[in-house]
Amino acid sequence: MKILVIEDDLRVAELIERGLSEQGFSVTLAYDGLSGKKLAFQVPFDLIITDIILPKMDGLDLSKQIRERLPEVPIIMLTALGTTDDKVEGFDAGADDYLVKPFEMRELIVRIRVLLKRKSNPSQVTGFVIQYADIVMNLHSKIVKRNQQEINLTPKEFNLLAFFLQNPERVISRTEIAEKVWDTHFDTGTNFIDVYINYLRKKIDKNFDKKLIHTKSGMGFILKEEQ
Repeated sequence: MKILVIEDDLRVAELIERGLSEQGFSVTLAYDGLSGKKLAFQVPFDLIITDIILPKMDGLDLSKQIRERLPEVPIIMLTALGTTDDKVEGFDAGADDYLVKPFEMRELIVRIRVLLKRKSNPSQVTGFVIQYADIVMNLHSKIVKRNQQEINLTPKEFNLLAFFLQNPERVISRTEIAEKVWDTHFDTGTNFIDVYINYLRKKIDKNFDKKLIHTKSGMGFILKEEQ
Protein backbone atom coordinates (compact mmCIF):
# COMPACT_ATOMS: atom_id res chain seq x y z
CA MET A 1 0.00 0.00 0.00
CA LYS A 2 1.38 3.39 -1.03
CA ILE A 3 0.89 6.30 1.36
CA LEU A 4 1.70 9.96 0.69
CA VAL A 5 2.62 11.99 3.80
CA ILE A 6 2.55 15.79 3.43
CA GLU A 7 4.14 17.32 6.52
CA ASP A 8 6.50 20.31 6.76
CA ASP A 9 7.91 19.34 10.17
CA LEU A 10 10.85 17.15 9.18
CA ARG A 11 10.98 15.35 12.53
CA VAL A 12 7.27 14.47 12.48
CA ALA A 13 7.44 13.43 8.82
CA GLU A 14 10.36 11.08 9.45
CA LEU A 15 8.69 9.58 12.54
CA ILE A 16 5.57 8.84 10.51
CA GLU A 17 7.63 7.41 7.65
CA ARG A 18 9.53 5.13 10.03
CA GLY A 19 6.41 3.96 11.84
CA LEU A 20 4.48 3.20 8.66
CA SER A 21 7.43 1.56 6.94
CA GLU A 22 7.74 -0.82 9.89
CA GLN A 23 4.13 -1.84 9.20
CA GLY A 24 4.92 -2.65 5.58
CA PHE A 25 3.62 0.51 3.94
CA SER A 26 5.47 2.26 1.12
CA VAL A 27 5.78 5.92 2.17
CA THR A 28 6.48 9.01 0.07
CA LEU A 29 7.15 12.34 1.81
CA ALA A 30 6.33 15.88 0.69
CA TYR A 31 7.19 18.96 2.75
CA ASP A 32 4.82 21.58 1.29
CA GLY A 33 1.32 21.69 -0.14
CA LEU A 34 2.23 22.26 -3.78
CA SER A 35 4.72 19.38 -3.83
CA GLY A 36 2.14 17.17 -2.16
CA LYS A 37 -0.50 18.11 -4.71
CA LYS A 38 1.86 17.37 -7.61
CA LEU A 39 2.74 13.94 -6.20
CA ALA A 40 -0.90 13.12 -5.43
CA PHE A 41 -1.87 13.75 -9.05
CA GLN A 42 1.12 11.93 -10.53
CA VAL A 43 1.26 8.76 -8.41
CA PRO A 44 -1.65 6.40 -7.58
CA PHE A 45 -1.54 6.48 -3.76
CA ASP A 46 -3.82 4.31 -1.64
CA LEU A 47 -4.10 6.93 1.11
CA ILE A 48 -2.93 10.49 1.81
CA ILE A 49 -1.95 12.00 5.16
CA THR A 50 -1.62 15.78 5.29
CA ASP A 51 -1.00 18.45 7.87
CA ILE A 52 -3.31 21.48 7.74
CA ILE A 53 -0.71 24.23 8.21
CA LEU A 54 1.68 23.84 5.27
CA PRO A 55 3.87 26.20 3.24
CA LYS A 56 2.82 27.17 -0.33
CA MET A 57 -0.67 25.63 -0.01
CA ASP A 58 -2.51 24.81 3.20
CA GLY A 59 -3.93 21.38 3.86
CA LEU A 60 -7.57 22.49 3.55
CA ASP A 61 -7.19 23.82 0.00
CA LEU A 62 -5.01 20.84 -0.84
CA SER A 63 -7.64 18.37 0.38
CA LYS A 64 -10.41 20.11 -1.56
CA GLN A 65 -8.42 19.87 -4.80
CA ILE A 66 -7.42 16.27 -4.19
CA ARG A 67 -11.01 15.33 -3.35
CA GLU A 68 -12.28 16.89 -6.60
CA ARG A 69 -9.89 14.89 -8.77
CA LEU A 70 -9.45 11.78 -6.63
CA PRO A 71 -12.76 11.23 -4.83
CA GLU A 72 -11.97 7.65 -3.79
CA VAL A 73 -8.59 8.26 -2.12
CA PRO A 74 -8.88 8.42 1.71
CA ILE A 75 -7.42 11.53 3.37
CA ILE A 76 -6.31 11.82 7.00
CA MET A 77 -5.65 15.31 8.36
CA LEU A 78 -3.04 15.97 11.03
CA THR A 79 -3.16 19.20 13.00
CA ALA A 80 -2.47 20.84 16.32
CA LEU A 81 -5.90 22.47 16.08
CA GLY A 82 -8.50 20.37 17.83
CA THR A 83 -11.64 22.47 18.31
CA THR A 84 -15.01 21.39 16.95
CA ASP A 85 -14.93 24.17 14.33
CA ASP A 86 -11.50 23.01 13.16
CA LYS A 87 -12.74 19.45 12.77
CA VAL A 88 -15.82 20.55 10.87
CA GLU A 89 -13.68 22.65 8.53
CA GLY A 90 -11.35 19.70 7.95
CA PHE A 91 -14.15 17.28 7.12
CA ASP A 92 -15.87 19.79 4.86
CA ALA A 93 -12.58 20.17 2.97
CA GLY A 94 -12.78 16.47 2.13
CA ALA A 95 -10.92 14.70 4.93
CA ASP A 96 -12.09 11.21 5.92
CA ASP A 97 -10.48 11.35 9.35
CA TYR A 98 -8.83 13.89 11.63
CA LEU A 99 -6.00 13.30 14.09
CA VAL A 100 -4.86 15.94 16.58
CA LYS A 101 -1.16 16.30 17.41
CA PRO A 102 0.47 14.91 19.41
CA PHE A 103 -0.80 11.43 18.58
CA GLU A 104 0.43 7.87 19.07
CA MET A 105 1.68 6.04 16.00
CA ARG A 106 -0.51 3.02 16.77
CA GLU A 107 -3.58 5.29 16.69
CA LEU A 108 -2.61 6.58 13.25
CA ILE A 109 -2.10 3.01 12.03
CA VAL A 110 -5.55 2.01 13.30
CA ARG A 111 -7.14 4.92 11.44
CA ILE A 112 -5.22 4.02 8.26
CA ARG A 113 -6.32 0.38 8.37
CA VAL A 114 -9.98 1.35 8.91
CA LEU A 115 -9.95 3.65 5.88
CA LEU A 116 -8.10 1.17 3.66
CA LYS A 117 -10.53 -1.57 4.64
CA ARG A 118 -13.47 0.66 3.76
CA LYS A 119 -11.88 1.51 0.44
CA SER A 120 -11.33 -2.15 -0.46
CA ASN A 121 -14.85 -3.15 0.62
CA PRO A 122 -17.19 -0.38 -0.48
CA SER A 123 -20.77 -0.69 0.67
CA GLN A 124 -23.20 -2.01 -1.89
CA VAL A 125 -26.11 0.29 -2.69
CA THR A 126 -29.13 -1.61 -4.00
CA GLY A 127 -30.87 1.55 -5.20
CA PHE A 128 -29.57 5.01 -5.89
CA VAL A 129 -32.65 6.98 -4.81
CA ILE A 130 -33.69 7.19 -1.14
CA GLN A 131 -36.92 8.84 -0.08
CA TYR A 132 -38.62 9.58 3.21
CA ALA A 133 -41.58 11.91 3.65
CA ASP A 134 -40.97 14.69 1.11
CA ILE A 135 -37.15 14.30 1.03
CA VAL A 136 -35.64 12.64 -2.03
CA MET A 137 -31.91 11.87 -2.22
CA ASN A 138 -30.13 10.69 -5.35
CA LEU A 139 -26.95 8.88 -4.34
CA HIS A 140 -25.51 9.08 -7.85
CA SER A 141 -26.07 12.72 -8.72
CA LYS A 142 -25.78 13.80 -5.04
CA ILE A 143 -28.92 15.91 -5.46
CA VAL A 144 -31.19 16.31 -2.44
CA LYS A 145 -34.67 17.80 -2.68
CA ARG A 146 -37.37 18.47 -0.12
CA ASN A 147 -40.81 19.22 -1.46
CA GLN A 148 -39.21 19.62 -4.93
CA GLN A 149 -36.83 22.29 -3.55
CA GLU A 150 -33.14 21.48 -4.08
CA ILE A 151 -30.97 21.63 -0.93
CA ASN A 152 -27.21 22.15 -1.08
CA LEU A 153 -25.30 20.01 1.41
CA THR A 154 -21.62 19.60 2.23
CA PRO A 155 -20.21 16.07 1.79
CA LYS A 156 -20.49 15.30 5.51
CA GLU A 157 -23.99 16.72 5.74
CA PHE A 158 -24.95 14.59 2.76
CA ASN A 159 -23.55 11.45 4.39
CA LEU A 160 -25.28 12.24 7.66
CA LEU A 161 -28.64 12.75 5.97
CA ALA A 162 -28.15 9.56 3.94
CA PHE A 163 -27.65 7.62 7.17
CA PHE A 164 -30.84 9.07 8.62
CA LEU A 165 -32.75 8.26 5.44
CA GLN A 166 -31.47 4.70 5.52
CA ASN A 167 -32.53 4.37 9.17
CA PRO A 168 -35.84 6.27 9.43
CA GLU A 169 -37.98 6.23 12.56
CA ARG A 170 -35.16 4.71 14.63
CA VAL A 171 -33.29 6.45 17.44
CA ILE A 172 -29.64 6.81 16.47
CA SER A 173 -27.05 7.55 19.16
CA ARG A 174 -24.17 10.01 18.79
CA THR A 175 -21.71 7.11 19.04
CA GLU A 176 -23.41 5.28 16.17
CA ILE A 177 -23.36 8.40 14.03
CA ALA A 178 -19.64 8.88 14.71
CA GLU A 179 -18.87 5.27 13.84
CA LYS A 180 -21.21 4.77 10.88
CA VAL A 181 -21.12 8.18 9.21
CA TRP A 182 -17.44 8.90 9.79
CA ASP A 183 -16.54 5.21 9.88
CA THR A 184 -14.06 5.51 12.71
CA HIS A 185 -13.81 5.68 16.50
CA PHE A 186 -12.16 9.11 16.79
CA ASP A 187 -12.82 11.37 19.74
CA THR A 188 -15.59 13.59 18.42
CA GLY A 189 -15.61 15.95 21.39
CA THR A 190 -18.68 16.81 23.43
CA ASN A 191 -20.66 18.69 20.77
CA PHE A 192 -19.22 17.68 17.42
CA ILE A 193 -22.18 15.56 16.32
CA ASP A 194 -24.65 18.17 17.61
CA VAL A 195 -22.97 20.83 15.46
CA TYR A 196 -23.55 18.77 12.32
CA ILE A 197 -27.12 17.93 13.35
CA ASN A 198 -27.79 21.66 13.72
CA TYR A 199 -26.26 22.37 10.30
CA LEU A 200 -28.51 19.73 8.76
CA ARG A 201 -31.61 20.96 10.56
CA LYS A 202 -31.09 24.50 9.26
CA LYS A 203 -31.06 23.18 5.71
CA ILE A 204 -33.80 20.55 5.69
CA ASP A 205 -36.12 21.65 8.51
CA LYS A 206 -35.84 25.39 9.11
CA ASN A 207 -37.85 26.57 6.10
CA PHE A 208 -40.48 23.83 6.30
CA ASP A 209 -43.51 23.56 8.57
CA LYS A 210 -43.07 19.84 9.24
CA LYS A 211 -39.85 19.05 11.14
CA LEU A 212 -38.15 15.71 10.48
CA ILE A 213 -35.03 15.53 12.67
CA HIS A 214 -35.87 15.24 16.36
CA THR A 215 -33.74 14.95 19.50
CA LYS A 216 -34.41 12.16 21.98
CA SER A 217 -32.94 13.46 25.24
CA GLY A 218 -30.16 11.23 26.55
CA MET A 219 -30.49 8.82 23.63
CA GLY A 220 -29.73 10.50 20.31
CA PHE A 221 -31.72 11.58 17.24
CA ILE A 222 -34.50 10.26 15.06
CA LEU A 223 -35.78 11.01 11.55
CA LYS A 224 -39.54 10.96 11.85
CA GLU A 225 -42.58 12.81 10.54
CA GLU A 226 -44.44 14.72 13.22
CA GLN A 227 -47.91 13.33 13.83
